[in-house]
Amino acid sequence: MIRALFYTPGKPIRTDIPPREFQRLIRDRRGLLWLDFIGEPPEIAEPILSEFGFHPLAIDDALQETHTPKIDDWGDYLYLVLNVMNYKREDGYFSSEVDELDIFLGRNYVITHHDQLVASIEDTWIACQRDQRHMQEGADHLLYRIIDTLVTGYMPLVEEIDQQIDRIEDQVFDRPTPTTLEQIFGLKRVLLSMRRIILPQREVLNKLARDDYRMIDPKDRVFFRDIYDHLVRLHDLNESLRDLVSGALDTYLSVVNNRMNEIMKTLTIITTLFMPITFVTGFFGMNFFEPIAHLAGWTSQQVFVAMMVVILSFPIFMFLWMRRRTWI
Repeated sequence: MIRALFYTPGKPIRTDIPPREFQRLIRDRRGLLWLDFIGEPPEIAEPILSEFGFHPLAIDDALQETHTPKIDDWGDYLYLVLNVMNYKREDGYFSSEVDELDIFLGRNYVITHHDQLVASIEDTWIACQRDQRHMQEGADHLLYRIIDTLVTGYMPLVEEIDQQIDRIEDQVFDRPTPTTLEQIFGLKRVLLSMRRIILPQREVLNKLARDDYRMIDPKDRVFFRDIYDHLVRLHDLNESLRDLVSGALDTYLSVVNNRMNEIMKTLTIITTLFMPITFVTGFFGMNFFEPIAHLAGWTSQQVFVAMMVVILSFPIFMFLWMRRRTWI
């Protein structure tokens, strides 16, 4: 799908723009054109992008999802690659996938290309249609709003992960299960994906905030510096959450090992207490003692009572002895 917004001072925003008018609109220095490609195949998107005079290498980069966040200065325009992390949470399990957002920034146009719907693009698109002031400040300010909405969208994910870690910690100390371990590793994967996005993206915003680009008004650099500060804070939060998840994993393993040790200790105590009884019953259960051997006294009531006392005394003695040795 190809959609476009065109803003001209004093006129309503146009949305019904055919592709043949793109070249005429970008020559209008007073206007601002936002062109958005959603999942368009290269054979359709490439001819349109070529008409804007973009370098073939920049077009190839935009049509291939194989790049980390970066910024390229081509003189008359900037080419930016940003990553977008889409996540979902089902039954306490987090999963995520990373999409690429390509942006061409010119004096009076912004061109975005992505294969899937991006929440930050959709929110900014709707905001521009509702209020023209979002496009009055120029193309660089529109770029700021897109990236700011993109970065702000990570905060709900951070809050959900923080809450999930609290629940996992309660489960670890209450009754850990293999499901708890799966949730921990799911959080580790999401946080690792977020870290891989935030670090290079932070460098891109640092360049936009500090370097001298023709397409960026010096007075607008402060806005990109604000996004850079948000990314720095997100990186710190990500590191803290990763430490919490690692601590939850270590705690889970310790709790499981301690419970296993308690189980083995209990089984060992039971085995040790019944070991003397097993010996006694096994010894006297052999066929050595028969009446013909003149040992008929072993079957008397007195011997039975004595053996019962011995059998019951052995576990008690073993229990007291192990308790004295502080094994129990």
